[in-house]
Amino acid sequence: MILLQVNQLQKYYGADLILSNIKLELQTRDRVALVGRNGAGKSTLLKIIAGHLSHDGGEIIKPKEVNIGYLAQNTGLESNLSIWEEMLSVFEHLGTMERSLRKLEEQMADPHIYDDTVKYERIMKEYDLLQVKFKEQGGYQYEADIRSVLHGLNFRDNSLMISSLSGGQKTRLALGKLLLTRPDILILDEPTNHLDIDTLSWLEQYLQSYDGAILIVSHDRYFLDKVVTQVYEVSRKQIARFTGNYSSYLDQKAANYEREMKLFEKQQQEVANLQDFIQKNLARASTTKRAQSRRKKLEKMEVMDRPLGDEKSATFSFGIEKQSGNDVLMVDSLAVGYDGEKVSESISFRAYKGESIALVGPNGIGKSTLLKTIIKKLPALSGTIQYGTNLSIGYYDQEQAELTSNKRVLNELWDDYPLKSEKEIRTALGNFLFSGDDVLKIVSTLSGGEKARLALAKLMLEKANVLILDEPTNHLDLDSKEVLENALIDYPGTILFVSHDRYFINRIATKVVELSRHGSAEFLGDYDYYLEKKLEQEELAALALAASGKLAAEKEALEKNSYQQDKESKKLERQRKRKLEETELRIEELEEQIQEYEQQLCKPEVFQNHEMVLEININNEKAKAELEQLMEEWAELAE
Repeated sequence: MILLQVNQLQKYYGADLILSNIKLELQTRDRVALVGRNGAGKSTLLKIIAGHLSHDGGEIIKPKEVNIGYLAQNTGLESNLSIWEEMLSVFEHLGTMERSLRKLEEQMADPHIYDDTVKYERIMKEYDLLQVKFKEQGGYQYEADIRSVLHGLNFRDNSLMISSLSGGQKTRLALGKLLLTRPDILILDEPTNHLDIDTLSWLEQYLQSYDGAILIVSHDRYFLDKVVTQVYEVSRKQIARFTGNYSSYLDQKAANYEREMKLFEKQQQEVANLQDFIQKNLARASTTKRAQSRRKKLEKMEVMDRPLGDEKSATFSFGIEKQSGNDVLMVDSLAVGYDGEKVSESISFRAYKGESIALVGPNGIGKSTLLKTIIKKLPALSGTIQYGTNLSIGYYDQEQAELTSNKRVLNELWDDYPLKSEKEIRTALGNFLFSGDDVLKIVSTLSGGEKARLALAKLMLEKANVLILDEPTNHLDLDSKEVLENALIDYPGTILFVSHDRYFINRIATKVVELSRHGSAEFLGDYDYYLEKKLEQEELAALALAASGKLAAEKEALEKNSYQQDKESKKLERQRKRKLEETELRIEELEEQIQEYEQQLCKPEVFQNHEMVLEININNEKAKAELEQLMEEWAELAE
């Protein structure tokens, strides 16, 4: 079923055209990614579709009964209720129905009700209807659904007041509330920004089984590959559709460009050959007719435009002014936190020259706090940090808290490096896509992506030999992420960073340090190696438990049996879904055939031919009989 259609949509900001001739379609269970550079208009398009922003041309077609749920970037849930009370408010209609059921049950428990047969039958009928409706709308499972979503989003104490939560927690809670409403169309703008890796994995699985359509803007490549099956690219105010996940989109885009370039080059060669022939032969009497014929061919030819490649990318690299010593950081038994309250303790690790270390762990474990403690923005609560010789540390803050000035972009950078010429500053900013009048923008008015690029420009000019990065990819588009990755891979200094982007960690990290409440652990390798080692540790722990006695062995056998049962049930479920899809496909074919037969019977040249009418009627009845049988099969499979 088509849930939404966008046709020839246009959007202006003042006199500037932002989006032109946008076409997009969403059907039931579509998983669609909207990709493009920062500033391309992705969030604008989502707001227009969600009804939060007007458009200046085209149309959006949506059936009245289809509802849309929209989560904007960094939307925090503001409420005076507790987490549990706020989530319950989503199902207020079910609470009302439940109270009505209890009242009816009280009436039915009254022994005098049997004296009035008509009243008794009316109450029983009302109770039965309400109970069926209550069950169909999830009345007996909504509390379990709330617990499942809150657990998946890493909320353990549901009695906490929402007003006491951090900004990131409020954003996660807003996502959870939206998921519980289960709209027909779920629109998510950067839903992964405040999620740790475990929560990301849960969200991927949740969205894969979501019943409605999903439209997502995200810069997390792993996430997009796991969730989406279509990609719409917004570029140069236009939109283009690709089938498959994000990696498939990249392959198709590259193949399309290569094919179009070959066609363009082939035509250019043909044009050049025609022009050369005309020039040489037009004046000669013996060949002038052939030359004139080729000139006509050339005039009629639709000359292709040169294929447009990718839009301009940022280009930068990180250098160093001086080399550090081999020992960069020695962290021993460190405790970190705020206002004397510990967040994490017993942290110990070593950082050596040239290493790239990823800090991982769940949200709230103290990763950003540790970074701020290392750069001395926060005091250590206990333990020690020893710094190596000749260190110069550059720090990137995920909140870009320091970029709130009313300076122009040019002055924000120039004031930090007053000895550099304006040309040097403009060149540096140009490398980060600030060109022309962009350098005259006020810093506080910049978008998240622009602030991120400005912060990176500052970091580049520092030429520090140690980079400490807190979520450096959060506001970057996918192309800028790749440029940053390449720059960090080539960086000759030492890197300590926090990131939830699994693809980014895999490309950059040479060591992973895992933080927990009461310690840390080092893993010498990238993120995939860290996952393998964690799995090995879990398997060893399971073996140790199994060796502890008969009870453990019985438990292991039970789990294995459960696993086999689960595996078998999943296999049967996959077979059922495949059969259901095949049945639905055949039903669609038969419905089209029946429609075609009935259209044929309306044509004068057909209904005047009795033999043709008889043949079409026979085929039509066969199709209808098969359709009826398949509809029964579909009903059984869909249960």
